[in-house]
Amino acid sequence: MVNLYDSDATAVESFSPKDAVLVLEDGQVYVGKPFGALGQTTAEIVFTTGMTGYQETITDPSYDRQILIQTFPHIGNTGVNGEDNESSRIWVAGYVVREPSPNVSNWRATGSLQDDLIGQDIVGISGIDTRKLVRHLRSVGVMRAGIFSGNALTQGNGELLTAEMMRTIVEQAPQMAGAHLMDEVSTEAEEVIAPRGEFEGKEPLFKVAALDLGIKSMTPQRLAERGCEVHILPQRTTFEELEALNPDGVFFSNGPGDPATAHKEVALLREVLDRGYPFFGICLGNQLLGRALGFGTYKLKFGHRGINQPVKDVDTDKVSITSQNHGFAVDAPLGTDIASPFDGSRFGKVRVSQIGLNDDVVEGLQCLDIPAFSVQYHPEASAGPHDATYLFDRFIALMRTSQEAHDSQEHNETEGERNA
Repeated sequence: MVNLYDSDATAVESFSPKDAVLVLEDGQVYVGKPFGALGQTTAEIVFTTGMTGYQETITDPSYDRQILIQTFPHIGNTGVNGEDNESSRIWVAGYVVREPSPNVSNWRATGSLQDDLIGQDIVGISGIDTRKLVRHLRSVGVMRAGIFSGNALTQGNGELLTAEMMRTIVEQAPQMAGAHLMDEVSTEAEEVIAPRGEFEGKEPLFKVAALDLGIKSMTPQRLAERGCEVHILPQRTTFEELEALNPDGVFFSNGPGDPATAHKEVALLREVLDRGYPFFGICLGNQLLGRALGFGTYKLKFGHRGINQPVKDVDTDKVSITSQNHGFAVDAPLGTDIASPFDGSRFGKVRVSQIGLNDDVVEGLQCLDIPAFSVQYHPEASAGPHDATYLFDRFIALMRTSQEAHDSQEHNETEGERNA
């Protein structure tokens, strides 16, 4: 048995080779039980406040290279199924829960969360005071951490690692600030989602080019339900390849990493805006629109992750309860229409259209002179509230208006040629 000490030099319970140990970058140590695979993982540690939707959460590509804490204490009771994943795999780098359910009880379940974590080699820990851990991260900010269990707890000579040894390993993990991760979560090849629901089998109303920076599967479904044919494009897509699709609108998805590193993606978006395509961005897509317009971005102290975040639309004063997952935000002035800073206001005026009511974080941007808007939260909301699904209808209306304007211009040009 080894005795550990936290950053305040107060005794922490001892641990054995059968335990799992969570070590924070600042020296705090939490001892619990293994949950999921045995081994070692290091990454930024963050928390989500959602009371449901753990399967959708851990398969969200925006959690790439992050250890995730569930603040809801009881996790896993509904198991997992083959329908609710937001991507093809689990993306969290590690998983922290208070009390995993020993049983699975749901008619849709095809397996247990524990088995899924083991099958995909996701290292986790359970049985720790997640309330204390989250309060600490809210106070000092998110940081790097590591989970150690099984053989990863021992040295080459068979002795257990010390707390300082584990902390040294944690300090070698990459920081999230400065990380460019969109390329490692994006699709390798173009995928096409045909119209669904009442539009299934019919001619698409609109064609949408969706740049996959870590897209959640529910997003193209929401567009397909509205009659769109959605072309999911790899992160490496060039403007020439996008333009060859002749889309009616362009969408930039959510995704992981620091938006300040997304130089190629911002350059592509500026070409999209110059060309006049209707644009809609979600989460990372909102941050990239902000950067394309000339605003900066910054890292939040502990981010917004959960399904109960209140956001106000400044035009209507309507408050939506939203699903969110982001650690960075746009730095733009509130309460006024301003000229977009990039290149002498090349894209005209812009307004912060949505504001987070908890901390006044920018939650949306609305361009006033070009057909472009974005939101920081997830209107597809899976899991979560559906208060903001109207934003997909807004994007449809934007594409329809643009299409009608284009058709009218072509008609006038044809009439002009006839009268010449």
